[in-house]
Amino acid sequence: MQALVVNCTLKKSPETSNTEALANVVVEQLRKEDVEVDVVRAVDLDIAPGVTSEPVHDGDAWPGVHERLLESEILVIASPTWLGGPSSVAQRVLERMDAMMSETDDEGRPVAYNRVAGVVVTGNEDGAHHVINEITGGLEDIGYTIPGQAWTYWNQGPGPGPSFLDAERCHDWSRSTGRAMAANVLGVARALAARPLGPPPQ
Repeated sequence: MQALVVNCTLKKSPETSNTEALANVVVEQLRKEDVEVDVVRAVDLDIAPGVTSEPVHDGDAWPGVHERLLESEILVIASPTWLGGPSSVAQRVLERMDAMMSETDDEGRPVAYNRVAGVVVTGNEDGAHHVINEITGGLEDIGYTIPGQAWTYWNQGPGPGPSFLDAERCHDWSRSTGRAMAANVLGVARALAARPLGPPPQ
């Protein structure tokens, strides 16, 4: 089983990412279950705006990310909350993934069928549930299966405050929810591998 985690922080490497810190809880749990996990920090890559899987310009890194998506049964999108919504990086990733809606496999299924996705959110403001809904809604449109409780989050709540790595508030809850998320996405991914969805009826 292969998983891809796309960290949509605005911070380039090697800057510390709060979103990465919480996503690592999910990564560690998946690896305990012998899942191979690949992590991409999208902001480190030249991902052009667009809604195509092909390169938009020379050096566009999206085709490589697209290839990794197709190699993975599990996808985790991790995003901070900015102005109550997903990061601009997360939005760009979803926009490029939009092209997958018209891509099919050898049996005529959308390429995202039989793949499972979940979401990790951090932020020192309110809005985590909105971010989860925005991202999972887009992933469902593309064809991913979203299990029950396929998310974890940490946020400060209304108003500015410390970030995930600057405070201990609710860390235990976020970590236990992250481990549950990992178990849920893996369980459904295994079920789909054993009994995959067929092509949509014509």
